[in-house]
Amino acid sequence: MKIRKGDTVLVIAGKDKGRTGKVDRVYPKTQKVVVEDINMYKKTVPKTEQTPQGGIVDVPRPMHVSNLMAVDPKTKKPSRVKYEIKDGKKERVFKNTSRKKI
Repeated sequence: MKIRKGDTVLVIAGKDKGRTGKVDRVYPKTQKVVVEDINMYKKTVPKTEQTPQGGIVDVPRPMHVSNLMAVDPKTKKPSRVKYEIKDGKKERVFKNTSRKKI
């Protein structure tokens, strides 16, 4: 996967199209990603010792990677990511600027 934890991404498809956020979790086997405050759903939680109040809670749900695009932190524009091998090391690089991804 070309998107990792901590990357800033732009949603290019779905109900949150056009919003940006930071990647919280990555699930490589299913090609899904959890982005903070994006793709939120309501979930009812029963009263327990851990949650004495109970009620309705907002929960982020995973999105497929094809619905996201990495954002270049310097230019603030979305770009595709490619891999280059430099000095025997594999690096992620933005395609539109050919600048190393941090």
